[in-house]
Amino acid sequence: MASFFDEIARNSLKSVLLMALFSAFFVAVIYLFVVFLGGGVFSFTFAIALVAIYGLITYYTGDKLVLAVSGAKEADPKKYRQLYGIIEGLAAATQIRMPKVYIIEDPTPNAFATGRSKNLSSVAVTTGILSIMGKNELTGVLAHEMSHVADNDVQFMTIAIVFAGAIGIISAFMRNMLFFGGANGERNNGGALLLIALVLGLLAPFFALLIRLAISRKREYMADANGARLTRDPHSLADALKKIQAFEKNPDTPQMQNVNEVTANLYFSSPFKAGSFANLFSTHPPIAERIKKLEAMY
Repeated sequence: MASFFDEIARNSLKSVLLMALFSAFFVAVIYLFVVFLGGGVFSFTFAIALVAIYGLITYYTGDKLVLAVSGAKEADPKKYRQLYGIIEGLAAATQIRMPKVYIIEDPTPNAFATGRSKNLSSVAVTTGILSIMGKNELTGVLAHEMSHVADNDVQFMTIAIVFAGAIGIISAFMRNMLFFGGANGERNNGGALLLIALVLGLLAPFFALLIRLAISRKREYMADANGARLTRDPHSLADALKKIQAFEKNPDTPQMQNVNEVTANLYFSSPFKAGSFANLFSTHPPIAERIKKLEAMY
């Protein structure tokens, strides 16, 4: 058995180390790309600056886009009094400003948190999760989401998504140059650099995806542990996951609407239908493993 604090510390360290690895990999890809094009220090700095601008745009507009894409509508405080009450209590416990509360009209049980900072955040829940969860289970789910806000996970994962997106764009550009004759072998020190560029162009996006998924899964484990610590009730969160697991196993379970690969990592559980191709590279740990860890906590 492990305590809440052991799980939090373990997953926090692992996710930071993975992000450090991702950062180093990202800089290496940018550097090799600049060398491949025959550029110098100025070109390298310019490339980093462009990615930084892209990251800032994503940071300041991402939460609004996620809410719009998901079809979330601001919740009526009178109609959803219990929901507001739970979130208000958790906001006080985590010492952050009360987030905006949104409802997604979807029968699939799920929830997510987004926002630019602890004091500018939003929590969205589906009508499906409200319909099947008891108060303690819903509190566990919302404690998980509020932990994401308190731990700056939204910003953490935004950086990972920006890195992965930039690596994907650079890799595609390098592949196109190689395959369509845009690269100059003599200028790029012969075939060795071309070979490196080819391998990088083909494999870098895959490695970037694996690192991003690993980071996301560690942050999910950490949010589970933090949520359990907040409520002092890991079993209610485990019970909520069991209900979602049972829902997913039903062959008549519908696919969640208004979700894509970019927004999927924000949700409490994978929003894709069990057995779908998208779940082969899920941003979430297996539900059974999450339940096992929660039931072993004290």
